[in-house]
Amino acid sequence: MEIIMVGACYLDTILTVPHYPEEDTKLRASNLEVRRGGNCPNSLEVLQQLIPRRGWQKREANPSAHRQGHSEHGLHLVACLPKRDSPATHQVIQSFGSDTPVSFKHCIHREGATEAASSYIIRSQRTDSRTLVNHNPLDEMTVAEFGAIAGDFRDKGQSWWHFEGRIPETTLACMRILRQTVPGCKISVEVEKPGREGLRALAAEADVVFYSKVWAEHSGYDSAFACLTTEPRGQASLTLCPWGAGGAYAMSHLSGDQVHCPVEEQTNEITVVDSVGAGDTFIAGILYGLTTGGHEEARWDARRCVRFAVDLATMKVQREGFAGLGDDIMQAQKRRPVTTA
Repeated sequence: MEIIMVGACYLDTILTVPHYPEEDTKLRASNLEVRRGGNCPNSLEVLQQLIPRRGWQKREANPSAHRQGHSEHGLHLVACLPKRDSPATHQVIQSFGSDTPVSFKHCIHREGATEAASSYIIRSQRTDSRTLVNHNPLDEMTVAEFGAIAGDFRDKGQSWWHFEGRIPETTLACMRILRQTVPGCKISVEVEKPGREGLRALAAEADVVFYSKVWAEHSGYDSAFACLTTEPRGQASLTLCPWGAGGAYAMSHLSGDQVHCPVEEQTNEITVVDSVGAGDTFIAGILYGLTTGGHEEARWDARRCVRFAVDLATMKVQREGFAGLGDDIMQAQKRRPVTTA
């Protein structure tokens, strides 16, 4: 299974402050961190920690295959980056680690640019919330550029394509190209930003849809299930809506099941340390469950996928960044297997 993530890639500057500053005032930050961000890159950082674990025994039995980078899954990023030899591009690629299984072959380089898209995040310790300001000097991906990328996967077997849902008109055209060029592929999309026109058209074209809490509330829904049961289904077999501390909700349109998995406190009370990328982690958990979960046993159903993704996102918010998530969730499942309740 090839998993291709299509979305923007940022270099994040994260300032942690005691509280949000008032206009025209000065405030000292308690911490500054610069790291690679973006919805799809964040999800890939988590997926690369999860998916290889299904192939360790095979690679250990055949070390040459490991050295050649062979695995039963492929992870790919499709994003616009600065020119190939720029320090910013090098920083983005190196941020995934020297032994990353993620392929950057299909990234689109803007050869006249030297700076990556940037995101400036102010994180308030008082409210455990964050405010983001983005700046993207790179030209967006065109439909023609995506068409050439899709053609490369025509004969590569099963593939799953996930879209951030940034520019709906372009994204919709890309989805339709996939239906023609890579028949049988699966498509998922994020419906995230409130007020962005065209997101419902993307949801109607996708097989799996992730609605954000903020989008649902902005659309007038007072609950996740209100959103999932009211929004037109299109051809989606699964729709999901994470609801922060309330856990996550899903509707399987194949079985008709409505799923709610609350946040479960493990041993100690949950303390939010870093919520940046929590939603991206949830998406990674769902994609793992749908493509890989139960690979050596019964295929995971929607409830087990959501339970896994909620547990994974809960682990993420209790740490800075994403390091160690894969090892920790696998160890947690050995101690307490994912339940269907």
